Amino acid sequence: MSIEFPDDFVWGVAASSYQIEGDSAGRGRSIWDSFARWPGKVVSGHSGESACEHVKHYEADVDLISDLGAQAYRLSISWPRLLPSGTGAVNKEGLEFYDRLIDRLLNQNIQPWVTLFHWDLPSDLQRQGGFSNPAMVDWFAQYTEIIADRYGDRVQHWMTLNELACFIGLGLSSGVHAPGLKLPDEEVFVAQHHALMAHGRSVQLLREKCTLPPQIGCAPTGVLGIPSTSRQEDIDAAYNWTFKLDFSADPNFFSYLWTTEPTVLGRYPEGFDDKYGHAMPRGYEDDLSLIKQPLDFLGMNIYNGKTIRAGEDGKPIEVPHALGHGQTAIGWPVTPSCLAWGARHAFRRYGLPIYITENGLAGTDWVSLYGGVHDTPRIDFMAQHLLPLQEAIAEGVDCRGYFHWSLMDNFEWAEGYQKRFGIVYVDFQTQQRIPKDSFWFYRDLINSNGGNLDEVHQHYGQWAISSSG
Repeated sequence: MSIEFPDDFVWGVAASSYQIEGDSAGRGRSIWDSFARWPGKVVSGHSGESACEHVKHYEADVDLISDLGAQAYRLSISWPRLLPSGTGAVNKEGLEFYDRLIDRLLNQNIQPWVTLFHWDLPSDLQRQGGFSNPAMVDWFAQYTEIIADRYGDRVQHWMTLNELACFIGLGLSSGVHAPGLKLPDEEVFVAQHHALMAHGRSVQLLREKCTLPPQIGCAPTGVLGIPSTSRQEDIDAAYNWTFKLDFSADPNFFSYLWTTEPTVLGRYPEGFDDKYGHAMPRGYEDDLSLIKQPLDFLGMNIYNGKTIRAGEDGKPIEVPHALGHGQTAIGWPVTPSCLAWGARHAFRRYGLPIYITENGLAGTDWVSLYGGVHDTPRIDFMAQHLLPLQEAIAEGVDCRGYFHWSLMDNFEWAEGYQKRFGIVYVDFQTQQRIPKDSFWFYRDLINSNGGNLDEVHQHYGQWAISSSG
């Protein structure tokens, strides 16, 4: 099927500060520096202290984005790079680095989409309680104000928090991410509330301080329901599964709802108040007026979903994946219609313009005998996910852009450097960059605005197979 996306559809790539920048240019310590030194927490004891040394190689990296033809680059600013202690004295080197990066992007007609917080909390703030401390709202406000004052004349698109479900759920509940805590559920919800309040205050400051009229959203993640058939009852079951939590069991922190319900609708998920309201700060319901600030778009980080069917009573029932169902190198199931159904569900519920702010495949890519990196599965993954998304857009779903995760291989958190998400291969010893086959596939896809996705997919699939020997 020959398809085409809307003329103003935004094609981009994404990355985050701690995963690519390295620790030069005066960056302070973050919770991930400490966590990586904790034996057994990160594969092979890896850390992001060097990563891709993007601070040293940003010019070449921006040139790669330009060669790709992407209109936008989603980056994050490192809190400890600007404020090494989290508050107080500002690091001039850090400010100037982002000046140079943003200016180079703009000079090459690439729009910076800036995320304020992508998990690298300054260690000094964690020692004061981190998100468990209500002072977080003021700390994040100071940080936001510095950024808005400095870059608000050049940056128009902003996201406050990246994946609340991860830095709260994985960081404070399960402990598999930094800072590695396993707090009682009640304490996790209090910390999450402070993060949401910080989001709300940050939105206010961006609107007050930015010179360019800001476009503001957030970038949540979770798992969503994919209907098992096209029957309306299965579609409704998948929708209901996505937007309802079972508080009779352990709370599911890995849900879009913890971000989207408070920030867009000004309420916590149904059932939360009855189960956990007693443990929340006094007057927490009143805080929702701060948390619910007008947003211009909803970012969605989508990697996979669960297949759902309607039971006899209409209640959602999860359909297990078949034995041998495809998985990525990180163990996530491959569910190609997840982008389309994520956009459909979110637009149906919230009515905001949607951007896919992350989507990609973890691989174990390597350089071939002849010097190329033949990542055919990633090409197929992209094509299989984008085709259903275009159909959803044609139906009227207001999805306005797609950011592939990631521009280049990087430090993949607890997975270290073993899992590679990039369309550019990085040799972490030499810092050599090699565009993978998927880079050229995505370039041609962008150039055609998806109009020849089928043909490009077939061409690169066959080309990669024929050139791999």
